[in-house]
Amino acid sequence: MPVLFLGHGSPMNAIEENIFVQGFRKTAALLPTPQLILCISAHWYTQGTFITGQSFPPTIHDFGGFPASLYSIEYPAPGDPKMAQTVQSMLTPTSAPLDDHWGFDHGSWSVVKHLYPEANIPMIQMSIDHQLSPYAHWQLAQQLKSLRQKGVLIIGSGNIIHNLRMVDFQKINDIGYGYDWAQEAHALFHQWITQRDTARLCHYEKENKAIQLSIPTAEHYLPLLYSMGLSEAHEEPQIFNDHLLGGSLSMTSIKWG
Repeated sequence: MPVLFLGHGSPMNAIEENIFVQGFRKTAALLPTPQLILCISAHWYTQGTFITGQSFPPTIHDFGGFPASLYSIEYPAPGDPKMAQTVQSMLTPTSAPLDDHWGFDHGSWSVVKHLYPEANIPMIQMSIDHQLSPYAHWQLAQQLKSLRQKGVLIIGSGNIIHNLRMVDFQKINDIGYGYDWAQEAHALFHQWITQRDTARLCHYEKENKAIQLSIPTAEHYLPLLYSMGLSEAHEEPQIFNDHLLGGSLSMTSIKWG
């Protein structure tokens, strides 16, 4: 299976029709039908690594201040406890307990519903351990590579440039609008992703102010490192939805394989 990084953006993408959800659907049309989806979402940021273990994970509406129609959305894809145990065993010696409380947060269901609207593909989520370094997340991804050969579609869901405090909401619908520093960071990330510059991607805290403004907190960036870590050196990144928004956000999404 290919591996994806999806810039999920606003929860409203779950119910709006725009170029980004169109990009998700076009990409889905190019994919073989997966046996399972494993999603690593920015919105399950935990102390330790956990994996959803339920047969029927709930849809989580982990946001506030949005229209009632958004809260009514359910994504009733089944879970897969057996595959959750398989993933758990692959992460040894990392402890990755199965979790019976979390479900599908909006980092997963708001984008996956455009890929597989019938919710007929089993899905599990793996959390992001905030105690690990970016490079440790990259290394953890390496342990999951063989899942791609077993029909598992692995999706990292976040946003590469994600500074909510600096968003210009007056221009949030101006596709392509980015502050100077966001445009600079956008170009640098393109270069590093295309060149597979692991050192600079994993040690972004050493980079310039534009990069620091792009990643004020790590949770939306780290899913990119999982997706890249799961890709192979010979696989060229196929970049789509590659737009800045609101001055300080990017919707860039990538497919490898």
